[in-house]
Amino acid sequence: MQDPKERARLAMESILKWRAIVPMNPLVLCDGSDFDFQSSVSTLPGSGSVECLHFPNNVDLIQQHGRGYGEGEIVRYALAHSQLIQSAGCFAKCTSKLWVENFNECIQQWNGKALLKGVFDNVFSPRSTTKLAYIDTRFYAMGIDVYQQFFLHAHHAIRTNDGYGLEESFRDIFLANRLKGCLMCPPPIICGVGGGTGVYYKNTALRTFKEKWRYALTKRNPLFSSWFS
Repeated sequence: MQDPKERARLAMESILKWRAIVPMNPLVLCDGSDFDFQSSVSTLPGSGSVECLHFPNNVDLIQQHGRGYGEGEIVRYALAHSQLIQSAGCFAKCTSKLWVENFNECIQQWNGKALLKGVFDNVFSPRSTTKLAYIDTRFYAMGIDVYQQFFLHAHHAIRTNDGYGLEESFRDIFLANRLKGCLMCPPPIICGVGGGTGVYYKNTALRTFKEKWRYALTKRNPLFSSWFS
């Protein structure tokens, strides 16, 4: 999103949404365009703590590898510089301009290690094999030690020309290390404006039901049941 005013407005909207969802939880807003949101945050209603971080991301590398690369660098910077995250020892990451409507339900599954949203193909197709297509990196929760051990350099594996993004890199790390008990169920209901489309997600009742049913069926599958929390 190129319009800085609209980007700032949407970032503040997400802060307000998160304050409504988890009023007592501190928030960290990390910006890779080196914009300091502190003055904007200070004008918002509510008293929840918001730590604002900012740094100049590598524009050339982002243009070369895509938004997923910049996202990986933002998380890396936040882990290294956020006092809130370091003191907590864990974090829940959500892409800017988004929020998770059922966050409290999702986080009840917290296992002290990681919670991820897996996206599966062919769940409703009896003639095709169900498979893990990718990990949705818009939202996840993770212990710092787990992230640093497995996912810290995931964005370095991105191959844009091959259609291999951050989501596929997370998937392959998840599979290669045989991580178990890490997929959240029910899945998160992610709301807000998509970075690629610039429009609000349409989480209709039918779409939400279908997503929950997809997850319930996958969790019952003995091939994947151990992956879920």
